[in-house]
This record gives sequence, structure tokens and C-alpha cells, in this order.
Amino acid sequence: MTSPVSRREWLRTTSLGVGAGLLLPTVLPAAEHVLPPVGTGALDGGARANAAAHAAAGPVRLQSNENPYGMSPTAKQAMLDAWEEHNKYGSLAPRVLRDAFAAHAGVPAECVMITQGSREVLCTAALTFGMRGADVLAADPTFEGLPQYAEHMGLRVHKVPLNAEHVHDLEAMSQRLVSSVGLVFVCNPNNPTGTLVPDSTLRDFVVSTAKRTPVLVDEAYHDYVTDPSYRSMADLVVRGENVIVLRTASKIHGLAGCRIGFAIARPDIIARMQGFTTGVPNTLATRAAIAAIADTEWQTFCRTKNAEGREILRAAVAKLGRKQVPSHANFIFFHAGRPVPQVQAALAARGFQVGRAFPPYNDWVRVSIGTPEEMQAFAKVLPDALRV
Repeated sequence: MTSPVSRREWLRTTSLGVGAGLLLPTVLPAAEHVLPPVGTGALDGGARANAAAHAAAGPVRLQSNENPYGMSPTAKQAMLDAWEEHNKYGSLAPRVLRDAFAAHAGVPAECVMITQGSREVLCTAALTFGMRGADVLAADPTFEGLPQYAEHMGLRVHKVPLNAEHVHDLEAMSQRLVSSVGLVFVCNPNNPTGTLVPDSTLRDFVVSTAKRTPVLVDEAYHDYVTDPSYRSMADLVVRGENVIVLRTASKIHGLAGCRIGFAIARPDIIARMQGFTTGVPNTLATRAAIAAIADTEWQTFCRTKNAEGREILRAAVAKLGRKQVPSHANFIFFHAGRPVPQVQAALAARGFQVGRAFPPYNDWVRVSIGTPEEMQAFAKVLPDALRV
């Protein structure tokens, strides 16, 4: 098992170009970890080192939609270079990140708020628009961060089941848009299903709904989408619509543990939400995020590897004849035919951790995409795990 010291050493040594061979993991019962053959060039060392550390952490983590390659080497180096800022208040890093992300997203800087993870965007939105008891409208199932927080606030959440294709049923959501609803939540691509709402359909829904109440569109998996018809809703913010778009540095940028999120909204909405934030983002994480956004080569690499691993899993599930949902994210949702806890236990015994249940899909499993090598190993044990 990797010691805490070796994990700290990983951050230092991989950033300085030391090989990952010193960090080879213990072989798990049925999932031998293999460093990915990522090719040659600048990405090679960083990708191998990150994959080694990912594997060394224990069972293969396919439950939280994390990027198995982590942050780019340039982001790690930026974090190390920012160390001298760690004892100072008032860092300019969040403002620099705001400007960098705004340019990246194609929106004015005054339309961006940097948060401590994307969950803070969800929580501040719930507080901003639900403090006076307004209801929330959302699909079911979807990412639980906003609905659960709203329920903890004592708000009523109108949950609209997905349609037969496991996609947001926007017509049914429109019918549930009663006067008491103060915030509408749409996750696109949706979590846990990975589905996309067709652009024109979603755009019409968001524009018409925003005339009545704010709409928050969660685009956490935006960077993994390869469908040419897909578009972000960020341009609606530039048009002045009553829309909030959520993005995160946790997925393709590999900064899940660093907690950096982004809200895109009109300046007046940003100002209202800013009042409900609980602190400022971590300076070192912010510096890493600035470098990560600029590292488009790493983003392309991670997107390509994700598509490769996703296809391996898609083919494995199809070979078993199991129903699955076409995914536009870094996970696949499929019908296991058994209660999720049983599937989790069977796969854990074989060295893999997979996602929790998402009622009412109690016998469907969400599996995050690891490295292609991890997905090949997973595909080998999946048939037996589903038969137990």
C-alpha cells in the first residue's frame, strides 16, 4: 500500500520529471494495473506518472467520474511555483483565473464567478433563488448536488422522471413549471445517464423557461462531448438571458481534489450569488487551474483517451447483451440486472469500485472511464461479476 509520504513525493517528483517506475502499484486480485502506452512527447512522462499514482491508490476507482490521468504536468508545476503564495491573503490568482476562464469560455470576465468546486455554484444558486421558499424543478435522476441541498433548505423539489430514452423530458418539465418554482436545474450531459438533450430542443426550453424563472444548466462534462451538434448554453448568458451555466475543473482538467468551479451568468446574477459564497478558492489550486485551462494539448489527450476507454466499455456491455445509454461523458450507465450493492460487492472483490445506485434505476450501474488498460481489465471481469 502506498504510504502518505510517497503520495506527497509523487507531487514533487512527477513535476520534476522523475520517472513513475518507483511508484508501481500492488497488483489487485483481478485487475493488473499497467501504465498506459501514451506515446512519445511532452505528455508521455506526465500521463504515465499520473496513471501510476491513480493505480497506486488502491482498487481501480471507477465510481466518481474522475480523470484517471489527473492534472497536466504544467498544472502541477504551476502549483509548485505558487508555493510562496501559500501564507498570504488577497492573492490575485482568482482574478487571473476568472479572466483566463472567461476567455476560454468566450464570455465577458464580469460574467464569471470562481468557486470552491462546482458544488458551490449549485449551493449558492439554491440560496440565491430559494431563500424565500421558492421551489426547485429538476429531472430524476440527475446530479444530486442541487436537489439535495434544496431539500436540506426545506424547499420542495419537483422531480420529473427521464423519458424512455433516459433523457430529460422537457415537455413534462414545462408542464410542472408552476408559479412557485424559483429555479430550474438541467444537467447536460446528464449524470448519471450521460445523455444529451438535442441542442435546439434544450435551447428553446431554456430561453422560454428563463422568461419565467432562472435556469441553471450544469455543463460539468462539457469538455468530453464530441457530438458536433452540441453547443454550450453560455452564449445565452452573453445575450442577457436569465441563465446560469456551471463548469468545473474537476473533470477533464483533473483537479477534482482541488475544488475549483465556475459559474457563468449575467453580472447582476453573479453579484447576487457572490453574496452567498463561503470563502475564496485555494490559491495553489487556482494557479494550477490557470495553467490547466491553457493546456489544450492535455485536454485533447484526456478527451481522446476517454473516448478510447469508453468504447472499450461500451463494446463489453454490448457483448453481454445489456441495455446501456449512449454516453457523452466520462462514464457509462447500463442495466446490470441485479441490485447495485450486489454488483458493487462482486466488482470490489475483483479490484474495481463502481458508482452507487440512482433510484429508481436500482439495478443500473454507472461506471466511470479509467485508462484504456483499466477498462480492458474491467471488461474481462465484468461477465463473472454480473453472473454471481
